[in-house]
Amino acid sequence: MSYTVTKTEDEWRKELGPRYKILREAGTERPWSGGLLDEKRSGVYTCGACGAELFRSDAKFESGSGWPSFFESVKPDAVELHTDTTLGMTRTEVLCATCGSHLGHLFDDAYQTPTGDRYCMNSLSLDFKVE
Repeated sequence: MSYTVTKTEDEWRKELGPRYKILREAGTERPWSGGLLDEKRSGVYTCGACGAELFRSDAKFESGSGWPSFFESVKPDAVELHTDTTLGMTRTEVLCATCGSHLGHLFDDAYQTPTGDRYCMNSLSLDFKVE
């Protein structure tokens, strides 16, 4: 896959520091530990690696999962979906479509939302801009 923002893994490692494990190695932060979980202000959530806009605060909801959750991205092509068969199960991995960084996973169990989708994101994979 070709991305708009590309860097070597050494450049990403140096730039991202501790966030590298999540964003570039598909790690997962502990539930209930993320700084953006309880963020309630109006704004936009961006990729923690490249700054691309990914989710709006009005699509965020309390899922009870322990990670920030959204029912849709800012636009369909803001994120990329891939089949993830790690950990002995099949899930849908969510990547930033601009730089290919790992954001989290998509589940179709959010019946309380307009789309039924739950984009379950790592706080460390996101930044937040107040509007």
